[in-house]
Formats: sequence, structure tokens, C-alpha cells
Amino acid sequence: QVQLVESGGGLVQPGGSLRLSCATSGSIFSTYDMGWYRQAPGKQREFLTAITSGGSTNYADSVKGRFTISRDNAKNMVYLQMNSLKPEDTAVYYCNAHHAFFRDYWGQGTQVTVSS
Repeated sequence: QVQLVESGGGLVQPGGSLRLSCATSGSIFSTYDMGWYRQAPGKQREFLTAITSGGSTNYADSVKGRFTISRDNAKNMVYLQMNSLKPEDTAVYYCNAHHAFFRDYWGQGTQVTVSS
């Protein structure tokens, strides 16, 4: 059974940094594109960034220059480094595994709160 498990969320002050991690099953990691989304209270889930199986990345304008996605194929892990955090970054952050021909998978989410 495929599982995505996020970790690394928490409370951080504005301007601070956090690194989120997503552990994945080895059966999907090598061929799936991996991404991060977030959902703030009362808002729709928002795409943030993705990295293909080949390592190409793309970012939403809202996080470009502040967030960095990476993947460690040897460890079946994907990371989201978040810098210069703002209160509006407060949300539940979700890891996503996407393949053009198969179903998507989602993690359970990890809470990130940016507040002084």
C-alpha cells in the first residue's frame, strides 16, 4: 500500500524557516512526480511546487524564490525548504505523488503556523 507521510511542520516566527519532509513508498517514488500543496482555513487547496522524476522543478508565484523542493531518490524522500515565512503561509501542507497514467496519492498533511 502506498503511503506518503509528511513531517516537519510547526510554529515559526515571521521571517523564519522550516523544512518539511515527505517519506514515500519505494514502489512509486522513482516514477512519480512529487509535489507540495497547502490549504489554509476556508480556502481551496493550493499548488506550491513540484519536482519531476527527472528533477525538473516548477513553483507557484506565491512561493517562488522562498521555497525550494528537492528529492532524495536513494531515501525515497521529498523535501520542502521554506524560507522567509510569512503569516499568510500558515496552512496545512500536503505532499502529493502524481503520475500521468495512474492515480494521485496524498499525505495526511502537516500544520505550519507562522506567527509572532
